[in-house]
Parts: sequence; C-alpha cells; structure tokens
Amino acid sequence: MSETGQAGAMIGPNAILQLLPQIARIGGEARVAQMLAEAGIFDVPDGTHMIPEGDAARLHQVLRRDEPDLAPQLAAKAGRATADYILAHRIPEFAQILLKLLTAPLAARSLSRAIAKHAWTFAGSGEFRVVSPWCFEIAHNPIVRGEHSATPLCHWHTAVFERLYRVLVHPHVTCEETTCCATSADGMCRFELTLP
Repeated sequence: MSETGQAGAMIGPNAILQLLPQIARIGGEARVAQMLAEAGIFDVPDGTHMIPEGDAARLHQVLRRDEPDLAPQLAAKAGRATADYILAHRIPEFAQILLKLLTAPLAARSLSRAIAKHAWTFAGSGEFRVVSPWCFEIAHNPIVRGEHSATPLCHWHTAVFERLYRVLVHPHVTCEETTCCATSADGMCRFELTLP
C-alpha cells in the first residue's frame, strides 16, 4: 500500500473534478495543468466512472503543499460543489422532498443510512462507519493517509457532509472534523454534525 492509496482502490471522480475549478480561480488553467502534472494526473476524469483514489489523494496533497493558506477554503468549496452535484444527480427529487418534510432527527437518521450505502464513492479504501446519525468516522482516509498535521485536513469531506445536511436535514447544521488521521496515531477521521 502506498501512502496515497491502496493499489486498485477507487473513489468518486468529484474528489478531483470539483477541485479543478477552485484551483483555476486562483491561477487559471495553467495552474490547474501544473498541479495535475505534479500529482501525476495526465488524464482528467470525465465523470462517468470511478477513479483511482491515489490520484485524488495526490491532487489534494499537492494543493495543501503548494497553497497551505488557501487549501482549506478551496477544498471546502469543492466539497460543497460535490454535495450540490449529489443533490442534482444522485438523490431523487422525491426523496429530497420527503427528507425535508421529516423532523431533523428522523431526516438525519435516513440521510446517514443513505450516506453509508454510498460511502465507497468518497471513502475509497477507507473504512466508513456511522457512529450516530450525527457522527461519521473514516478509518485510514485515503485523501490524507500518510500525512501529518497539527490541525485536521479533511475540509472536502467536512463540506460535503455539512452541505448535504443543511439542504436535507436543517439549514443551520454545522459539521466539524474533531479528529483527523493526519493529527492522531489512531488513523481515524471523525466528523460531528450539530444543530445550533
């Protein structure tokens, strides 16, 4: 296993595709091409199939290395865009209407189950677990595997969860990564969603 992913492990293409427009905003297409090359990505995903998780991990790592001050904000914007893609293309409108009619606790329970069923699209070879309808864990998260940081790094995942919950559960839900495998030795990223 490499530090940026297990051989053959796959992840959803939005882990890359939604990050590219954010990189373009700070440096144009030339910056996008440069970062893709640094990450060893020579064929941009077309969005129709899963991609090697190592490609996504390397691009996120290049962003964190080259743009340490902007990386959290850019990854979070990419996460929100990923959630918007999911809302537009992966969750039927009827299901969204039903979730919005439920109380927040019931909607959170239903949404957390749906997220768990599709965890392979954003957790790759990591091990996803629903701790509660308001708390998720990803063990050995491939997007940050092998990295070390004083602060949590999973801004993309955090933003995906927060945006989905804000649209489908309650508009004031917040998500915080309280433990990151880059900050602790237990190899666990923990995401806690709360209502104000």
